[in-house]
Amino acid sequence: MIENIRTYKVYLLLALCVFFWSGNFILGRFIKDSLEPIELAFFRWVLALIFILPFSLKYMNVKKCIKITKEHFFILSVLSILGITLFNTIVYIALQTTQATNALLINSTTPLIVLFLGTFILKNKINKLQVIGFILSTFGVIFIILQADFTRLNEIEFRDGDIWIIVSSTVWALYSIFLRFKPKELNLVELFTITVILGLIYLLPLYLYQGYKMQREIEVFIQNWPIIIYVSLFASVAAFYFWNSGVAQIGPEKSSQFAHLMPLFGAFLAYVFLGETFELYHLIGACFIALGIYLSLFLSRH
Repeated sequence: MIENIRTYKVYLLLALCVFFWSGNFILGRFIKDSLEPIELAFFRWVLALIFILPFSLKYMNVKKCIKITKEHFFILSVLSILGITLFNTIVYIALQTTQATNALLINSTTPLIVLFLGTFILKNKINKLQVIGFILSTFGVIFIILQADFTRLNEIEFRDGDIWIIVSSTVWALYSIFLRFKPKELNLVELFTITVILGLIYLLPLYLYQGYKMQREIEVFIQNWPIIIYVSLFASVAAFYFWNSGVAQIGPEKSSQFAHLMPLFGAFLAYVFLGETFELYHLIGACFIALGIYLSLFLSRH
């Protein structure tokens, strides 16, 4: 009973994580003309590090973390580059040019990429219910994005941003898989703090290369501080903690399945903040997504 409660709590936190990331996609597109991708990524992680520091000082063993970082520098660098330096930076680059429909559709392939790469890297076995669940959830995502009108498939035009979304999805899939190889001696706070610090170190040269002026950076931060705080606190600190915890407990394949909730959450956020209506196709698509998650996460365990 207690074990089931813990499992359901993981599912809830993963869903909340994806909800925060859905907001990140919307806001990343919203401020594309105000902040450049490298700027937004850099501000995001600097502020995230500031937010996490009080918890780091309380829950981190600094000497142990330095020792573990030296011993496992390669895998920690891989996780930092994939999860911190590259993923969201690439997403923000993609949102400069791609349509929201394209971005959501392509991003929904992340669970399939995790499943595919997991069979090669982790030698995982796939059962029939998982395959069926993935197919149903993917269909639900496509149903929502195309608004129940599959003739819209002919209207989709792929741009450079679409390619970047494919790259970002692959990067995140690799991050989720390689989390399996993280040092076991690190708790979630220690792991997140180390990867943020290393990720910022690897991101810093890209940021400095842009040649931004200090006065400009202060101005754009002041103009966009609510959005920057959201992507730093909710879409970074909280979401990464939830995601890393979920992957550690139920694995990357099942955790990645929650990415299918992104278009549904996007529709909800658009309804709340943009005044768009919640249509019947949203409800139908949500049913397919829910059924797919149920088959992949619950029935496949038995």
